[in-house]
Amino acid sequence: MMSFLGLRGAVCSVVIAGAALIASCGGEKKNTSEGRPVVVIGLVAKSQANAVFQAAHRGALDAARELGPRYGVEVDVRWMTPPEENAQKQADAIEQLARSGAQGIAVSCSDANTVTPAIDKAVGLGAHVMCFDSDAPRSKRFCYFGTDDLRCGEAVMRRLAVELGEKGMIAILAGNQSAPNLQARVEGVRGELVKHPGITLARNGIYYHAETPEQAAEMVNRAQSLNPEISGWAMVGGWPLFTKGALKWPAGSVKVVAVDALPPQLEYLDSGHVQALLAQDCYGWGRRAVEILLERIVRNTTPASVRIVDTLTVVTKANARDFREKWKSWLKD
Repeated sequence: MMSFLGLRGAVCSVVIAGAALIASCGGEKKNTSEGRPVVVIGLVAKSQANAVFQAAHRGALDAARELGPRYGVEVDVRWMTPPEENAQKQADAIEQLARSGAQGIAVSCSDANTVTPAIDKAVGLGAHVMCFDSDAPRSKRFCYFGTDDLRCGEAVMRRLAVELGEKGMIAILAGNQSAPNLQARVEGVRGELVKHPGITLARNGIYYHAETPEQAAEMVNRAQSLNPEISGWAMVGGWPLFTKGALKWPAGSVKVVAVDALPPQLEYLDSGHVQALLAQDCYGWGRRAVEILLERIVRNTTPASVRIVDTLTVVTKANARDFREKWKSWLKD
């Protein structure tokens, strides 16, 4: 692969998971007014409407502005995420981007099996490929940055056990059955559950569903109505908490621990319907991905570990206000 220094007379394209074709690196010299080469960074996550990926977009934009001068380049971030989840569109975009001459691609995989062949083809065409948020571990991507999903599931269950006083019956809200990150979280919940003998999993107590707030809320309430003995929910994603009044039981009568701590979800902490949220560093997905790719492209530096794991932050009613302030900056225009 041509080194970064060998591209002084060309436009260098670095793409973080794209959903559209980017113009290829050509022979035409395109520099900023300061003479720095332009590095195009496109960001494609799972869906445009999801606020966690909007925060990642903000992180990428901030990193581009702050890190570009440090690396001697101008970073142009392009938001190229499908409107709704569609793994095939991701795969098509990865191949298009690689064929157009993009030097780097990072993707949050809606379905690893669908996206992996495209990742491998892109690597074969000379692109640097990384994953964030949702990995494709059998692909030729050079690294993954995000949550350790198995440990995330374990953390959800540990916290729920505390809230339940180590006794009761639980259900798991599991999201898309094809998403590898969610499968790992469910595995983590189940693995941790065996360490708490006073707590059992409801019969047929793992509930998969389309990842929309409305369908997730409908699934939870139907399950709770049919199984009133459920005293706790381990939500490996907080989908129903994006709608108002989604949880139909009296506050505190059923304990809930969920992943992510977005503004609408924080309201459920205030009302007492949710006891704890485990926040991922959504903003950091974009920020760190830009930095990792710049290191790889500009300095030819590869992370020390293939898996770069970010820590979770426990958010409760006590610190919900602080998290609201963070989201105001992450989602600003």
